[in-house]
Amino acid sequence: VQLQASGGGLVQAGDSLRLSCAASGLTFNVNYMGWFRQAPGKEREFVGGFGWLSGRTIFSDSVKGRFTMSRDLAKRTVYLQMNMLKPEDTAVYYCAVHPAGRSTYEFWGQGTLVTVSS
Repeated sequence: VQLQASGGGLVQAGDSLRLSCAASGLTFNVNYMGWFRQAPGKEREFVGGFGWLSGRTIFSDSVKGRFTMSRDLAKRTVYLQMNMLKPEDTAVYYCAVHPAGRSTYEFWGQGTLVTVSS
């Protein structure tokens, strides 16, 4: 399984950015594709998840109302649309896959850096 995350960059507070995560090598069913982030000196935290079949999304309280997720089934790509970015959103963002029948996310992309200046 390979997850290719892209779209990070340097933006100003209040700006928007869209991250993409393209998955390949998925030979099993997927429960969720999710986004996590890790800021310097902090632990990795959950950002949002997308139910692969249901299309339902769930977000952490810190991004709810500002971030949305969507998918392109044909491209096996999940997008994280980040609006009204804040400096505290600065982190390396990782996408991950939660296989069906498993209890957690097991496959991770390489991460893409998002920097939000004030």
